[in-house]
Amino acid sequence: MAKTLKILLLLGALGALSAVGIVYAVYYNVKDNIPSVAELKDIELRIPLRIYTSDNKLIGEFGEQRRTPIQFEDIPENLANAILAAEDSNFYYHPGVDIIGLGRAAFQLVTTGEKQGGGSTITMQVARNYFLSFEQTYTRKFTEIFIALKMERELSKEEILELYVNKIYLGNRAYGFEAAAQVYYGKSLDQLDLAQLAMIAGLPKAPSRFNPVVNPSRSLIRRNWILQRMLSLGMIDKDAYQTAVESPITAKNHGVRPDIEANYIAEMVRLELYDTFGDDLYNNGMTVYTTILSERQKAANDAIYQGVLDYDMRHGYRGSIETRIDLIDAPLDEQTQALQDIPRFRDWQTALILSVEETTADARLANGERTTLPWDSIKWAKAYINEDTWGPAPSKVADVLVPGDIVRLRPDSDVEWLLAQKPTVQSALISLNSKDGAIEALVGGFDFFVNKFNRITQSKRQPGSNFKPFVYANALDKGYTAASIINDAPVVFNDSNLASAWRPTNDGGKFYGPTRLRQALYRSQNVVSVRLLDELGIQSTLEFLKRFGFDPNELPHNLSLSLGSANLSPLQIATGYAVFSNGGYQVQPYLISSVIDRHGESIFEATPVTVCSTCTPLEKTTDNELQMGLFETTQGIMSLPMAPQVLDPEVNFIVYDMLRDVIQYGTGRRARVLQRDDIAGKTGTTNEGRDAWFSGFNGDIVTSVWSGFDNSTPLGRGEWGGSVSLPSWIDYMRSALKDSPPAYVHKPSSLVTVRIDPNTGERALPGQTDAIFEIFRQEYVPPQRNLPLPILNNGVGSDSQESPQQNNILENLF
Repeated sequence: MAKTLKILLLLGALGALSAVGIVYAVYYNVKDNIPSVAELKDIELRIPLRIYTSDNKLIGEFGEQRRTPIQFEDIPENLANAILAAEDSNFYYHPGVDIIGLGRAAFQLVTTGEKQGGGSTITMQVARNYFLSFEQTYTRKFTEIFIALKMERELSKEEILELYVNKIYLGNRAYGFEAAAQVYYGKSLDQLDLAQLAMIAGLPKAPSRFNPVVNPSRSLIRRNWILQRMLSLGMIDKDAYQTAVESPITAKNHGVRPDIEANYIAEMVRLELYDTFGDDLYNNGMTVYTTILSERQKAANDAIYQGVLDYDMRHGYRGSIETRIDLIDAPLDEQTQALQDIPRFRDWQTALILSVEETTADARLANGERTTLPWDSIKWAKAYINEDTWGPAPSKVADVLVPGDIVRLRPDSDVEWLLAQKPTVQSALISLNSKDGAIEALVGGFDFFVNKFNRITQSKRQPGSNFKPFVYANALDKGYTAASIINDAPVVFNDSNLASAWRPTNDGGKFYGPTRLRQALYRSQNVVSVRLLDELGIQSTLEFLKRFGFDPNELPHNLSLSLGSANLSPLQIATGYAVFSNGGYQVQPYLISSVIDRHGESIFEATPVTVCSTCTPLEKTTDNELQMGLFETTQGIMSLPMAPQVLDPEVNFIVYDMLRDVIQYGTGRRARVLQRDDIAGKTGTTNEGRDAWFSGFNGDIVTSVWSGFDNSTPLGRGEWGGSVSLPSWIDYMRSALKDSPPAYVHKPSSLVTVRIDPNTGERALPGQTDAIFEIFRQEYVPPQRNLPLPILNNGVGSDSQESPQQNNILENLF
């Protein structure tokens, strides 16, 4: 007996030594994979890049892992209990490894010959998620155990649970429970009820299998099992349990829902930051604040959307998506599936026309609902032939639709659903704060998800007459006045930089004869602009245009420059107009206001060159250094770079005043609907109507709108900058300027207003009844003119005394 006992003790000792040796051998094999204490304490989550407007509205999120980290104290008690009930009810009592659970997993392996999982504590899951791969190997499992043991020694249970709550994958690209709450319920964790918390607590075991959106029946079973466990563990009472298990599944795929639609802007930010941060951009948890104002961005979205649709409807209906007569008699599920197979567009619906009457059409929507389209929804749809030609207005529904047509419908406040079609034309809008160049709204095209090409920054199109104010500014700077006369008459130019002799004409072929510059600008007379540039000289004009930010190398070196033949982006045009808006200063457009890291520390703060007429300048230290100024703001006294003045304030105001007349009397007359006399602007339409523009401003804000086809197809008969782009500009500016007082461009006190002859531009004669007022720089005021005195006393009037008749004439004159 004693001998047997000794043998058993010896075998036990050998077994223990063997076990220790095996453990040490395993440890030695995996020790390089065990993180250090510093690594355990310095765990960083992968957090996506988030981009916001200046007023804290979410624009976009970039990163494969949707994650919103929370602190332990922010974890709802019911969620913590649901996680423990589902994953590790002994979490607060084991040292990181559950021996019973591991033994059960080992027994399954021995009896079935297969690894069936299980046995992992929450600590082991954290170790696997942070430091290891998900490969099913013994080495990884042992490493996981050692890391878990070490974590329990170095971190508190609360810290480990916090890591778990923020790291674990829960399906639909959601990492962490706060992200899952947003993805599945569109709410924060603290807004979820017990049933919803138990539902997402069931996801870690198998996110795809128990996904409540994809597999609602399985997820319901899993949720109710967790609720039962919580009840049995005393975590909830029977009433709470009963209410929760009776709750329906309310989960949907909410995904990432921006607060404001600004996809072109989000992509601009992503591209700019990617150059600096590379792929780390998507994981480092940076928060970017842009200069965008959410209300103005929404107004810009609406203005471009409506402007494009209005143009598209004016040019007729291009027909149904396809005709599927056979679908009418098909089963409901087949009809619905056929409609859902067509890619969705915005918030529109695809519909199958089931029947038509004289003034109505019955349709089935892709969501399975039926609707009746009234005549007001359809009557606009005259047949499209081409951009210049369309058919007559329809007189009955059958002129437009037949049963079996598959069409698109868009929401409409008047008729619920309006017959629609995807537009082929494009439009884009850029709006700047002219004092510092901050981009306050930007729309790069009709729909980002259809075409990501950003027409504000990437497209270079001819601005046409939208460019003329820059040429006129050069003329005023060189001594011309708004009253200077240029003969608007046929002319032939034999410019060596042009391929052949050039005979510029005005729109409509009409010539006006001798014309004042003010008139020529608001009428947009081409011949005057060409003659003016010819007098100014191309080289000197190219040099002058640098003041507005234009690169002479990008501009044509011939007389066509006067008509806007350069290829320029809307952003370049708006930047140039900002000079007119801010009183003659050059600013640089910018979009990113600040970048904050995951810890709330500032990585970047924008310091834009800024117009400040009341700033105290600091001395320049070098010729190349921008002059600094002291700015009084709500945050106190700040020092920022001062924008350089590039245009004489007197010249700048006269250009502004002339461009106000474009709206009062010229091609921008539609903008009078805004009933504001502080706004100014200019239309622009290129040859054959391939590009249509309107750029306008007041003393605070400048906005440019471009419209056209990406392939430069002409916009068609009757379409101009004033008909295509100006309406969108008006809609945007109506919102942007709402409730704001007039903001005039500063008028220097040195300017002089005198009466002139409207036909000659000369100083008006005393008593001239058709005289008008004009503004001049003091040194360029036309000389005083007087009527010649009547010849009296046989022609010796100059030496004779004034007669009573002569005296009466003089009195009448003055």
